[in-house]
Amino acid sequence: MARQQGRVPPYTIVYFLSRGHCEAMRMLLADQGQSWKEEVVTLETWGRGPLKASCLFEQLPKFQDRDLALYQSNAILCYLDRSFGLYSKDQQEAALVDMVNDGVEDLIRCCSHLLHNYEKGKAQCAQELPGDLKPFEFLLAQNKGGQGFIVGEQISFANYNLLDLLLNHQVLAPGCLDAFPLLLAYMMCLSAWPKLKAFLASSYHVNWPIFSLIKI
Repeated sequence: MARQQGRVPPYTIVYFLSRGHCEAMRMLLADQGQSWKEEVVTLETWGRGPLKASCLFEQLPKFQDRDLALYQSNAILCYLDRSFGLYSKDQQEAALVDMVNDGVEDLIRCCSHLLHNYEKGKAQCAQELPGDLKPFEFLLAQNKGGQGFIVGEQISFANYNLLDLLLNHQVLAPGCLDAFPLLLAYMMCLSAWPKLKAFLASSYHVNWPIFSLIKI
């Protein structure tokens, strides 16, 4: 399965039939005009064991760039950021990008844990979300009054990860950004970028669930 037509892409994403931990890297690749292949792993295949045993850390996603195999979604995002010259060359700014991404990952892990019991967890996520989103609204306000990226002068992997988080929470908790005008404008602005807009309108994004186990 290839995301884009044309020459054989150098990149392969091995993952379940969901957006999950791979959607930010898919957004990054699409926005940078890259093509890639998807190798979809069914839960049945994963449950048999051999594929899981072959994976470092016994986890997916796996990302293949020709002869380089990478695991851990944030390591993959950092690799792609550096590959396309998106990672800040300024150490302080790079540290802020890492900080933002860690904050996004904390929220993703918290929500993933809560949503194992979906109905109860969804309500708790919605209740806690205003406090969880407040730091990101603050950071946007500090950077050109919310008219720029979450940190710095150019897009980075943390922006794609945050965009994915915000889009997912609009599904899980509709209206959750109403109290955060800068985050809402930020999400809408990035989503309207031509290549991101095309990806977000594609059948892969629209028809694939956020989580493979919950099917939402």
